[in-house]
Amino acid sequence: MLQSLREYSEPVFNLLNYPIFVLGEARITPLTVFYIIILAALLIYLSSKAKTLLINRLLGRTRLDLGAQHAIGTIFRYFVIFIGFLIILQTVGINLTTLNVLAGAVGIGIGFGLQNIANNFISGLIILIERPIKVGDRIEVDDVNGDVVAIGARSTRIKTNDNITIIVPNSKFISENVINWSFESGMIRFKIPVGVAYSSDVDAVSSALVEVAEENEDVASTPPPSVRLLRFDDNALYFELRAWSRARLNRPGLFTSNLNYAIIRKFRERNIEMPFPQRDLHIRSGTLSVDTGGNDGIAVSTARRDKQ
Repeated sequence: MLQSLREYSEPVFNLLNYPIFVLGEARITPLTVFYIIILAALLIYLSSKAKTLLINRLLGRTRLDLGAQHAIGTIFRYFVIFIGFLIILQTVGINLTTLNVLAGAVGIGIGFGLQNIANNFISGLIILIERPIKVGDRIEVDDVNGDVVAIGARSTRIKTNDNITIIVPNSKFISENVINWSFESGMIRFKIPVGVAYSSDVDAVSSALVEVAEENEDVASTPPPSVRLLRFDDNALYFELRAWSRARLNRPGLFTSNLNYAIIRKFRERNIEMPFPQRDLHIRSGTLSVDTGGNDGIAVSTARRDKQ
């Protein structure tokens, strides 16, 4: 029985140890490739667990913000993967000095076909080191507006208010203009434009707008809200309510909507008119008749006078 088992196992053993190619003094066989794949998968898994432990057990107890913790954890994982992969190659008998030619070929490949991947990877490292954006920031880039949930080696994941995750290449954050709503203090000044009729009391309008901001719990008390009279338009006086907030950075549209609702209610309480567009009509010739018809509508008709 042992003899028959040996007869069946010997071809399999020979196949697994068949040299595919020679790299320096190392003979690369199917068993070597399988060994590298298993160890690489185990290395990636363990590096991910090590990153999680580093963030939750060690960095989570420090005063570092969430973005800094994830940046340090990600760089640590890249370092572990790099060192671990070198150890794996040495374990299977591959001398690193023999990889010079392979590294040159990879460099040529990066220059031609993999330049976008290399660009995004290097951009990801720059983001993690310089931290123009970090996990938890509210950002805008191109037409994408949302919260940064993860910064990876190639791309960054952004979640919008519609619960849609958008994958953005890291190079976008290096080469494009990026709006970071929470880069430093996390305090943003919102500007709410409002138009009122020319007959309105400007002091009453200013007082009403300030009260609206002070009554909103999401508006910061310091700096205090303020009102500016921006311009004299054709149909209205245009004011601007300026209010600071750090509570609604992830939902700026909701913050603006709440203030607009409150402004309408306050203006109706104070009998402050928000005007409709107005136009003057001049009749150069003919006659003009106006008929109210006993209701709210006004019918206007003109009759052209023929020249005799």
